[in-house]
Amino acid sequence: MSDIGYMLGVGCERGCDPLELLALAEMVLKTASIDSGDLAGIYSIDARAGETAIIQLAERWGLPFHCFDAATLEQQTPRLANPSQRVFELTGSHGIAEAAALAAAGPAGKLVIGKMKSAHATAALAARKT
Repeated sequence: MSDIGYMLGVGCERGCDPLELLALAEMVLKTASIDSGDLAGIYSIDARAGETAIIQLAERWGLPFHCFDAATLEQQTPRLANPSQRVFELTGSHGIAEAAALAAAGPAGKLVIGKMKSAHATAALAARKT
């Protein structure tokens, strides 16, 4: 078993197709050469707590789904590889996927895969030593 824990941060538009989010998440994992069994959980902003695509992704992989409020995500801004003023204007945080992954990984966590995008979703991967 690995001594590294991986956190998948995701964001999506309301009503995102669950298959689109799944394909994006699988692309992130493939890029990092890990599989869903290496993930500690899936993380996002609290405004997406009821989003079907994210809930289905977590259920498919048997993972917990946790959300952070915008203020907590905004605290991660100095660590983001791809901060977005537009995302800040919409949500109050300069990032969702990267920020959620980093918030879950904790202060010593590192971004492994920066934000990857599909038409309606984003995903990023962070890691922490366990």
